[in-house]
Amino acid sequence: MALVPFRYNLRSLFVRSSSTFLTILAIGATVAVLAGMLSLQQGFVTLFQERGRSDLAVFLRKGATSEGESGLTLEQCAQLTKEVPEVLRDANDRPLASAELFLAVRLRKFDGGETNVSIRGVEPMTFAIQGDDLRIADGKNFTPGSDELIVGKGLVSRIANCRVGDVLRINTVSFRIVGEFEGKGGYQSEIWGDLNRISEALQRPVRSRVIAKVQPGTDLAAIQTRYESDLRLQPAVQTERDYLASQTKRLSLTFQALGGFLALVMGLAAIFTGTNSLLSAISARTHEIGILKAVGYRPFAIFVSFLGEAVLLGICGGIVGCLMVLPFQGAETGTMNQTFSEVTFAFRTTPQVMVTAIVFAAMLGLVGGAFPAWRAARMTPTQALRRG
Repeated sequence: MALVPFRYNLRSLFVRSSSTFLTILAIGATVAVLAGMLSLQQGFVTLFQERGRSDLAVFLRKGATSEGESGLTLEQCAQLTKEVPEVLRDANDRPLASAELFLAVRLRKFDGGETNVSIRGVEPMTFAIQGDDLRIADGKNFTPGSDELIVGKGLVSRIANCRVGDVLRINTVSFRIVGEFEGKGGYQSEIWGDLNRISEALQRPVRSRVIAKVQPGTDLAAIQTRYESDLRLQPAVQTERDYLASQTKRLSLTFQALGGFLALVMGLAAIFTGTNSLLSAISARTHEIGILKAVGYRPFAIFVSFLGEAVLLGICGGIVGCLMVLPFQGAETGTMNQTFSEVTFAFRTTPQVMVTAIVFAAMLGLVGGAFPAWRAARMTPTQALRRG
């Protein structure tokens, strides 16, 4: 069975340039909303997943879902850093394990108001474990045991008193910012200092977690099982990659749900716009439809032709929507994560986002063009020629 030449549909779109432009713009605006939310979701997920390592174990208190709600005693931290045989050791036979303290504190933003910012107390071994994943970009590292802090690059332009040389007051203790650091993932939205001094300033005698570099192929589930009967400890342990994936799941789903809802609402409007545009096009082209049927084109060929035209409109709208979002690529924003502290992340319009957006736009065209295409296919040659 012969199909209507595709150039016929292309010519029709150019002839109806005004309605074609409005339909593409309506679909493009809808797709831009969806692509924007998906870009935020990709930026947030990538921020944490790029930091996740499978050779790094994270020990939390049993039952804790994040380090913000975890609490390990000093004795438990000593046991984890010194007694777990799977933990690797450095050239000086020191275990590559470090206790850390994490807490979110309220700090003032440059653009007004306050927000929660992550404060992390670390031991010197933390820097050995992180290796090249963390580097000082400006100033110097803090001196262990001193009232000095280093600030993640993502906070410098957003939070007051976080530039090198500034003094930041935490409770009753004044800390001096001596360095700015760059790191993978959410570390760039944190403030780091000496573990003991941060613990005293925050009045937190416990630790939030222990991180440790473990031997390749280590079964972390076996470690957790080993300590289940040990009432002194009973930790929850997982790889850093798995831990960070669990921290991003909730907000990632929120971005996807919000983007889907907005796209659905705006998509309905785009479908009606496309349907009306195609119905008016059919009314203006009934004579052409009659000629097409008179020369032998079957109803199915007419249906496929007009439906293909609608899908083409949708794809063009999807491309326009992606182009609307691309200028925001790399733009930074902030939000609260699962520990209720602000993290800075950037728009990431990935190929996956663009493919999803264009497929969604094609579906809008498909749904919006189904009824007009069916109506055109139902016309008989005599009806179409009489109306024309």
